[in-house]
Amino acid sequence: MEKKYCIDTQENRDFLREIRERLFVFGHRFPSPGGSSWYLGDDGTPWTEKNREAYVTCRMAHVYSIASLMGHEGSEALVDAAVKGLRGELRDKEHDGWYEGLTPGGSHLSGKQCYAHAFVILAGTSAYLAGRPEAEGLLQEALEVYDRYYWNEEEGLSCDNWNTEFTVMDDYRGLNANMHSVEAFLAVADAAGKEEYRVRAGRIIDHVLGWAKDNHWRIPEHYTKDWEPDLEKNREKPDDPFKPYGATPGHGLEWARLITQWALSTYKEDKESMLPYIKASEELFRRAVEDAWNADGAPGICYTTGWDGKPIVHERMHWTLAEGINTAAVLYHVTKKQEYADAYAAFMQYLDEKVLDHVNGSWFHQMDQNNQVTGTVWPGKPDIYHALQATLIPYYAPEASIALAVKEKRQIS
Repeated sequence: MEKKYCIDTQENRDFLREIRERLFVFGHRFPSPGGSSWYLGDDGTPWTEKNREAYVTCRMAHVYSIASLMGHEGSEALVDAAVKGLRGELRDKEHDGWYEGLTPGGSHLSGKQCYAHAFVILAGTSAYLAGRPEAEGLLQEALEVYDRYYWNEEEGLSCDNWNTEFTVMDDYRGLNANMHSVEAFLAVADAAGKEEYRVRAGRIIDHVLGWAKDNHWRIPEHYTKDWEPDLEKNREKPDDPFKPYGATPGHGLEWARLITQWALSTYKEDKESMLPYIKASEELFRRAVEDAWNADGAPGICYTTGWDGKPIVHERMHWTLAEGINTAAVLYHVTKKQEYADAYAAFMQYLDEKVLDHVNGSWFHQMDQNNQVTGTVWPGKPDIYHALQATLIPYYAPEASIALAVKEKRQIS
């Protein structure tokens, strides 16, 4: 195995630095005139014929806030552009909250997603850490809106979707929005000292671990309004980009990292209380890897599996690899177990050989079963959020949200 694929080598750090710099450059053209994010094509050219979505704009605000903290030239203007979009054309000043996005003609998309509102919190938090002038106002608005419409204190979970006017709540409940809410809650607790949000994250995590244990560590994604798992959701559309049928191993990996981050930041030196959560994270990682990595005769992580662990959608999404890299690194640094170092090296080699676009930059967002570039679920390269984080999380303090860790230079030596 080449040293550049191996955790804790200088060669690997240099490899990630090179990828990171190319990602920062690749995404420079994302802002539209109003600030909302263009969808980026394979070479970073804006696809102006596609919708400009709130969650993508938030992701780019987050990414370039980190870039600003790392001294990447031009980042401040890019963050400010995204924040302008979030406080301007994407903000619903009549009904509150944020629109899902804008059509190419400038019309607002209908509905109000918890998923997008969680990312507004993340964007506001990261921009605040980067010292951007409008960030504190954005973050305060985001928290107020989220608390008003999405968080259910009695249940200890968040609902999913409202209509545009915030008068009708959809009966669907889902864990994708709750997972990114955990990410956002941990970020705001770290950045603004609002520890009640770390407590909220823990309440969501306890629910998730209960459901995971009941399903052999395959996490149900979809639920009824009473939070009963809906294991048959979208059986007829298994490759749905946000609500796919079955288990999503990439989310198992992502949950494992977030649970570890929460446990480390909550329990600190209380190893006894922390340990069950670390062990649960290990179970989630192993289940995802056993079910989906190299599961069909070719390298890569399959997008979804059935409840028996067999692949259903064989395409490989770039974000699942990014989360595999992150979680393998975090669990290695927390447990020192060689299996995670081995997994990290395998993921890194696959990234270099199949997923990195060595010509245009960024990562190919979707590969087919034979590791050929395709775009049936994710055409183009709409944002660089997952890929960028995978160049940082492996070497920053696992108990901290990544923007704070970068700001405070809390690197793993």
